[in-house]
Amino acid sequence: MCGIVGAVAERPVNKILVEGLKRLEYRGYDSAGVALCNAGELSSVKAVGKVVNLEQALNESDVKGTTGIAHTRWATHGGVTEANAHPHLSNNQLALVHNGIIENHDKLRTQLKAAGYEFLSDTDTEVMVHTIHQLRQNSDSLLAAVQQAVKLFEGAYGTVIFDKANQDEIIVARSGSPLVIGLGLGENFIASDQLALLAVTRSFIFLEEGDVARVTRETVEIFDANGVAVEREVHESNITQDNSGKGDYRHYMLKEIYEQPVAVRNTLEGRLTDNGVALDAFGSFSDGSNQNKNANDIFKDVKHVQIIACGTSYHSGMVARYWLEQYAGVSCNVEIASEFRYRSSYVHPNSLLVTISQSGETADTLAALRLAKEQGYMASMTICNVAGSSLVRESDLAFMTKAGAEIGVASTKAFTTQLVGLLMLTAAIAQEKGLEQSHIVHAIKTLPNKLEEALGLAESIEDLAEEFADKHHALFLGRGSQYPIAMEGALKLKEISYIHAEAYAAGELKHGPLALIDADMPIIVVAPNNELLEKLKSNVEEVRARGGIIYVFADSDSEFKSDDTMRAVNVNHVDDIIAPVVYTIPLQLLSYYVAVIKGTDVDQPRNLAKSVTVE
Repeated sequence: MCGIVGAVAERPVNKILVEGLKRLEYRGYDSAGVALCNAGELSSVKAVGKVVNLEQALNESDVKGTTGIAHTRWATHGGVTEANAHPHLSNNQLALVHNGIIENHDKLRTQLKAAGYEFLSDTDTEVMVHTIHQLRQNSDSLLAAVQQAVKLFEGAYGTVIFDKANQDEIIVARSGSPLVIGLGLGENFIASDQLALLAVTRSFIFLEEGDVARVTRETVEIFDANGVAVEREVHESNITQDNSGKGDYRHYMLKEIYEQPVAVRNTLEGRLTDNGVALDAFGSFSDGSNQNKNANDIFKDVKHVQIIACGTSYHSGMVARYWLEQYAGVSCNVEIASEFRYRSSYVHPNSLLVTISQSGETADTLAALRLAKEQGYMASMTICNVAGSSLVRESDLAFMTKAGAEIGVASTKAFTTQLVGLLMLTAAIAQEKGLEQSHIVHAIKTLPNKLEEALGLAESIEDLAEEFADKHHALFLGRGSQYPIAMEGALKLKEISYIHAEAYAAGELKHGPLALIDADMPIIVVAPNNELLEKLKSNVEEVRARGGIIYVFADSDSEFKSDDTMRAVNVNHVDDIIAPVVYTIPLQLLSYYVAVIKGTDVDQPRNLAKSVTVE
């Protein structure tokens, strides 16, 4: 969610910190700040709004430092003000930045106030820096003080702190919120996401849950939750991030919508045979008896799939339930991660746990995975876009979507590549069970071309979007596997245009939503030509009979025609198996063009963050 960048070097690190924050702007934030140390002097500069405001304030201040930390904040405790922006200081000695939420901050704040500490913000983070300062008075080192302090904090944190009295070291601690250490020559770096550091290093160490580390210019020392020194693997990253701009596109979101055919080709590359799925796409793992297991060892015995995800990823899981039960012959449950982790659930025999996340750091999904691993699932698998992320490292199997960096907060190509990964999982399970699945593979192979055809509808959808300029509500309808696509369409519209939108299974209209229908409520319908089309047409007539205006994205063979009460956009016929992926495209385009008309911040919509690393 929030962004963290830190550096300890011989050279000034101002530009490194600011550039790192810029690379994390896609995550969503409302304010930014830096703390720098030079020759024993601690300085902090903060600004509300975009990183460019911080950059300007930093340049005007002429503050420099060879050790520093920087942060972009997404408000949780306290409003959007400079005082609440990170870093937070204690007695002008310690500076700290933090991602996450400290749940027992009220209790700690009361104790600290009684000890004479003055609070300058409303944040839970300021409690952390004062607690560490208090413990530092009787500790041998800042490292020891942090190791004591983290035992007092309840909640989630990825935190970075330094002491101006020893400016050549930075201490980092991770619990529930990701941190990565970047390795340089005579300098080292810290960030909440490796993307922030790609300009200065390609060598990374991912901290594990409970780790505390001491980072200097020359050394990295890591200790686990028990205070025992440990070695963590160094990963060489080949990730690329096109941060040079949007090219000829007005927004990153539009660029990423148009990148979907290429993204899907990348997802499929080398993973399909003539009539099947290459199972090495899902990885392998070592079980408790040190026996190496491959995907085929798991898939042939799977009888049930439990999918856990949030937001857009949850919608992709809902589509997969239709696929898995129809084509692979296994039962499937799909649950929102924040609900799954807080209830008692039944584990079906021979159950495969599947988590889905673009970032691989979604807090609720990661917590659900850790809970589920204690409950007796035969194996865990993640579908993810970020190699080296927590979900990838902690799952037995991993399918990497290879969508490339997604900058727009509203997910587009990450969603479609997740769907492709789930459809390949369906085909792989069917394949290992000896079921017919070649038709799935053949349909998947046509997807890139079908997505390109769907993008050809952009001009007509842009014209249609003009009719949404004065709308405040919208209703999306779909049946079967298109119902989750309708849900995703509604989510996209509300995310970036701020129009209130809901989605319903079309058969549910008469059970309540018909009461909402009038000429001011646009109804968006996804209508591929399948066995449910006639039922869907009946639902559409129910809307028309009550004065509703319908916008239908329909198979070109389905005989929907535009008139005074209906705007029909024809979609080229596609195999029903891949229709959910293809029909996603026009709904993304509709949401985009409506948002442009509304004048909203398309790439960074208000109140939202790209990577949700807090509950």
